[in-house]
Amino acid sequence: MTLEDGKNMARALRDALAAKSVALTHSQALELVAQMLGHADWNTMSAMEGRAGRDAAVHLTDAIPILRSFDEAKAKAFYVDLLGFKIDWEHRFQPDFPLYMQVSRDGLKLHVSEHHGDATPGSTTFIDVRNLDAFHAELSARGSRAGIEPGPNKNMRVLSVWDPFGNRLRFAETKESASSARPKGYTVPAG
Repeated sequence: MTLEDGKNMARALRDALAAKSVALTHSQALELVAQMLGHADWNTMSAMEGRAGRDAAVHLTDAIPILRSFDEAKAKAFYVDLLGFKIDWEHRFQPDFPLYMQVSRDGLKLHVSEHHGDATPGSTTFIDVRNLDAFHAELSARGSRAGIEPGPNKNMRVLSVWDPFGNRLRFAETKESASSARPKGYTVPAG
């Protein structure tokens, strides 16, 4: 729906109501049309015109954390050899420039960057996982000594591993029946 379509609808509405002796200003007709089309008001609908051909509503998709690294060989040994990720792609502006790469496993994507300013060393990434015991067994078989610990409530268990650059990855499994329950002390802001 274009803005011009909305204006035409407002004119038609105004004319139809005028024929029934109902007075309506053009501005009022525009507001009614916008509301009938699911917008708060005409200004909101007008702002959406630049989005022709796209969804009018905002839709956020996956977030991909960027984790700082300082050594390509160590990064690949950790993310690929230990954690079992695959390298999706690598990028350098020049052959001897810092590496920026994407690794993934089972739909999870991480960016690992040697570029100064891309990320802060020592960051934490929280990752939901199913079958934490099997993942823990994989890591143990590859030489990891990380252990599974209780999470913030009895329904969660966490396996924390640190990459060679001080970044912590918290792999957490929550019991399905409690996946929507908040741990004790967690609240939802009013509003």
